[in-house]
Amino acid sequence: MTVAATANPAVIKISNLSTRFGGHVVHDDLELEVRQGEIFAVIGGSGSGKSTLLREMILLHRPDAGSIRVLGVDLQDIEDADALALRLRWGVMFQHGGLFGSLTVMENIGLPLREHRELDDAEVDALAAQKLALTGLDPEVGAQYPSELSGGMMKRASLARALVLDPELLFLDEPTAGLDPESAGEIDQLVRKLRDQGGLTIAMVTHDLDLLWQLADRVAVLAGGRVAGIGSMAELAEIDHPAIRKFFDGPRGRAAQVQTQELRESVVPQSAHLRSSSWKPK
Repeated sequence: MTVAATANPAVIKISNLSTRFGGHVVHDDLELEVRQGEIFAVIGGSGSGKSTLLREMILLHRPDAGSIRVLGVDLQDIEDADALALRLRWGVMFQHGGLFGSLTVMENIGLPLREHRELDDAEVDALAAQKLALTGLDPEVGAQYPSELSGGMMKRASLARALVLDPELLFLDEPTAGLDPESAGEIDQLVRKLRDQGGLTIAMVTHDLDLLWQLADRVAVLAGGRVAGIGSMAELAEIDHPAIRKFFDGPRGRAAQVQTQELRESVVPQSAHLRSSSWKPK
């Protein structure tokens, strides 16, 4: 499924964004939009400001100038009550899980429900179990603690918690970082399922070239404080810009591109073994 971005309204709209840390300019008049129902990725080299941009979109950092509108709400000078209401409309899957080590997986998933919904314990447990199953984890995992989980299980548990309030918008921070190819391939398929079946808008930061080629409807490349290019991976592959070329001209980039072309020419469904063999977890 490929989203025709121009046909859908903007879920996130960033205009004239500027961010500085002391004398270091991170964003300089940056602009981009994320459209409803698309899988949108932000990429860029180290220090390009992609992680800072994600933090600004989820109200963890305030930019120095410019406007960020998320789900129709301007984040500039937002009041605490409005910020809380907005946070309940999105979910965030953090790179390292962000789960509370003293709580079981089920307790972690159910925590937002206990905090923000008037439900009894049985209702919370039932909804948490649904999200656990949605992300492909066995019921027994719910009784485990985060320290007992593998990397892939940790990602899924974090995703289940991000989904428990049935958000309209999902933010993913490096959803496949550190995973082996099989686990990463399973996350790929899960992300696609969430968008295609649930109608979610998904915005992510990632370095995973396989994920970008196979899932992203549009990709924004950050460089020099701005968006150096934006479009599908196929469209970006035609742009002659140093910051963009490095994602296509290296061995990993070429392998991911070839693998994607082979996948499109095949009737075999996506699976973990189709991810490029050159991929290595960081």
